Amino acid sequence: MEIDRIGIVGLGLIGGSIGLDLQQKGYEVYGLVNKTKTAERARERGLAHSISTNSNIISNCSMVILAMPLEQLLNPTSDLVDALPKNAVITDVGSVKKPILEVWKELHPRFIGSHPMAGTIQTGVEAGQINLFKNRPWVATPEESADKEALEAVHQLAMTLESQWITTNSETHDQAVALISHLPVFISAALLHTVIKEPNKALLKLAKTIASSGFEDTTRVGGGNPDLGVAMASNNTSAVLNAIRSYRSSLDKLEKIIQAKAWPQLKNELSENQLSRPDFL
Repeated sequence: MEIDRIGIVGLGLIGGSIGLDLQQKGYEVYGLVNKTKTAERARERGLAHSISTNSNIISNCSMVILAMPLEQLLNPTSDLVDALPKNAVITDVGSVKKPILEVWKELHPRFIGSHPMAGTIQTGVEAGQINLFKNRPWVATPEESADKEALEAVHQLAMTLESQWITTNSETHDQAVALISHLPVFISAALLHTVIKEPNKALLKLAKTIASSGFEDTTRVGGGNPDLGVAMASNNTSAVLNAIRSYRSSLDKLEKIIQAKAWPQLKNELSENQLSRPDFL
């Protein structure tokens, strides 16, 4: 099918970045946002050709990308649902797929769940940037009954944005994302919490002064959007808890090795990690 007019609901980091890229590729892009102030700034930044707070702006689009926060994806307004063209391809960018699919397969016949694996610490209308998705995974989670033409349209969207196309089922996606995306948020948050709650004020002051790139890299996701962290945990609870339990077991193992002063064993563990890390980059 021909996709020419693309609507984006939400122009934060992901939606804004998609809007910038698609315009460069020659597509007509229409943005829907909640607030007048957001619409004004999105226009100034050129995140879409036309931007409005009125849901009707997406009513003539051949594809609509739902780039809203998870809670809004799971509880969409009737105005939004009613404005979606019945023949349009609908996809989302949410980081949890199973609960989103359960909601949206009842709301639109051409919905395809997807998740671009890209991001920064920035949020909101100022965050969108060019080439955010280039060479990054774009995961789709179609059910067996999914509209094949709609799935191919989302595939072409990912290819247009120069992403790496991957398909899997929603449950497997959510478990994998818990390990490599959600768990790091809570590990990073725990590390930050450990440091900022240090009772020795002089020690804490020195730690803040000498913290450098290693601490910055390790704590980036834990110092990000709190609402996103809550949404991850509340909508992917079982998988997140399983990942935390596995991580705790690994940390306990390292603690026991250090307590035993088993330095050769510790080196073996760290060497294994050194060899394995490139597989995830």
